[in-house]
Amino acid sequence: MSVVTDTVEWLTDSVRWSGDDGIPHRLLEHVGYTAETIAIAAVIAVPLGFWIGHTGRFRSVAVALTGAMRALPTLGLLTLIALYLGIGLTPPLIALVVLAIPPLLAGAYAGVEAVDSQTVDAARAMGFTEWQILTRVEIPLGLPIIVGGIRSAVLQVVATATVAAYVGLGGLGRYLIDGQAVSDYPQMAGGSVVVVALALVLDGVFAALQSLASGRRPAARPVGA
Repeated sequence: MSVVTDTVEWLTDSVRWSGDDGIPHRLLEHVGYTAETIAIAAVIAVPLGFWIGHTGRFRSVAVALTGAMRALPTLGLLTLIALYLGIGLTPPLIALVVLAIPPLLAGAYAGVEAVDSQTVDAARAMGFTEWQILTRVEIPLGLPIIVGGIRSAVLQVVATATVAAYVGLGGLGRYLIDGQAVSDYPQMAGGSVVVVALALVLDGVFAALQSLASGRRPAARPVGA
């Protein structure tokens, strides 16, 4: 039989949908790794991006830094960290956070600095503090770009979180690593299909959020209003 037929049989086998090695369990593990990674990276990158976008300081450094971090090979970085820290969740988490920071940082500062300077000046003339300008004007108006950065980070992490299986963890990458070990190509293909399906679903969700954010245009209010 062809690989396509074997893959369909693998995906539709009831055994694949129950137990610790079943698709639902591996899917939840994969989503968990992704959510944890994005949360940690967002705490680091988003506030820094807002500050850079609002003040304009160190923008060139941020651009150079994000470019350098994007160039790092995730698997190579994971291997290096695992050699120092050992097997566990920490090495892949660090490697994935490094991967997620550039799009989150870029989306945050690009969204804030994309707001029309005349709008910012008008808010400042109305008596807004710098914090109020950031939170009431720049972040709401720049939200579509900010969400776009989150969307990009989520998709990159979902696609790359399969490396967690490389150091013995779970997630959808288990199907790829375990399948490769025994030349089980339907398992590898089936795991890839599930990863792609997850990425498409999440992309659709964030595309809808980005579209919703684009329709929001809050009106500036003076201090005390």
